[in-house]
Amino acid sequence: FIKIKKVKQKKSVAVYARVSTDKQKVDMQLAELRDYVHRAGWKIYREFVDEGYTGKNTARPAFKEMIDEARRRKFDVLLVWKLDRLSRSLKDLISTLDELGHLGIDFISYDNKIDTSSPTGKLVFQIIGAVAEFERDIISERVKAGLRNARRKGKRLGRPPVSPMVIEKSKKLRKKGLSYRKIGKRLGIS
Repeated sequence: FIKIKKVKQKKSVAVYARVSTDKQKVDMQLAELRDYVHRAGWKIYREFVDEGYTGKNTARPAFKEMIDEARRRKFDVLLVWKLDRLSRSLKDLISTLDELGHLGIDFISYDNKIDTSSPTGKLVFQIIGAVAEFERDIISERVKAGLRNARRKGKRLGRPPVSPMVIEKSKKLRKKGLSYRKIGKRLGIS
């Protein structure tokens, strides 16, 4: 029998760095993160850098690109300097980490010493996932309560009703062979 040696594949790492103002530089973050990847024996897939963007929301060009690449599973690990470099919004941070977890992408926050490839890091991911689910449930309950309250006050919900005259016109147009889309455009309805 010939023993086949399993070759451990190098992890592909996406590095994300961000600074809030044009006066700040990402050089220190990137140098430390590159060194970390080198010491781990991994390879850098790509560096995503947002300069002059606040972390209050996810409307940042490099962040959006990084998430798109994650959804295409172009890398195995996302590495950031600190959690607040990824997002300053707890909601956005939890949502991002939850999505990465579902995609099977590990997350490492260098300065916070969070590594989801370790058992402790996996626990952190599980907690983050539970918090995200809890938040989704709370939002759902708020929406349902708001709808109940609107109904109680007599507000009509949903699309406005279509008049019988418009319904008759649409039937006539349909008999003439027009498609539903053309009928909708002609009558200004969906």
